[in-house]
Amino acid sequence: MNIVTEKINILCADKNISLEELANGAGLTVEQVEKICKSEKIPSLSSLVKIARALGVRLGTFLDDSEDLGPVINRNIDSQKSVTFTSHLTDNHSHMDFISLAARKTGRHMEPFIIDIKSAEDTKILSSHEGEEFIYVLEGSVVLYYGSEIYTLNQGDSIYYDSIVDHLITVSENTSARVLGVIYSPM
Repeated sequence: MNIVTEKINILCADKNISLEELANGAGLTVEQVEKICKSEKIPSLSSLVKIARALGVRLGTFLDDSEDLGPVINRNIDSQKSVTFTSHLTDNHSHMDFISLAARKTGRHMEPFIIDIKSAEDTKILSSHEGEEFIYVLEGSVVLYYGSEIYTLNQGDSIYYDSIVDHLITVSENTSARVLGVIYSPM
């Protein structure tokens, strides 16, 4: 079990919440929650946002690795470990690797990430969750599917959007990109 699913299971036990209650509160199926809670893989970001809301915790609870109350500084020379979220809808790995820029900051309301995006082979599955997102393209070019719209963003472009609308960020086939992404999820 990974640290994220371990924290989900601990929170459910501490709050005496069954998997069925968690599924209902998160708007997921019981099968999806069971798969998440037993998996060695980290669930999708969309699923984590919904689970955090259902458990009454902030998204960062699953990503925290220490408890700094003051500012958190990430130096360029520090090695930063990436996290790959999986989809709760498929068995495939995600096409995005996330490097958390504030995992040590407690009580945060935003989740800033550097996100490396690779081309995905499987079908495009859009997701939604409460909150807002800001994306700034550092390298390459990305395609954002947002509701019925499609936006292409190149290096130096940015977009701010409501994440309750079905969305997916991807890249063109055989390309990659790097973005700064900030996710706000109300608790």
